[in-house]
Amino acid sequence: MIILGIILIVLGYLVPAVPSIVVTIGWILLVVGLILTLLGAVGRPVGRKTYF
Repeated sequence: MIILGIILIVLGYLVPAVPSIVVTIGWILLVVGLILTLLGAVGRPVGRKTYF
């Protein structure tokens, strides 16, 4: 999710034909991916999934 967000952000800034909604979706994916990564790193169950 983080990588897809970065790709969409870069694509939105480099290609002028791409609408700005792509950049917005890219930022949203990037932030959500980082939040889920941080929650998983501290051991908090995400989506009712616990790993031992």
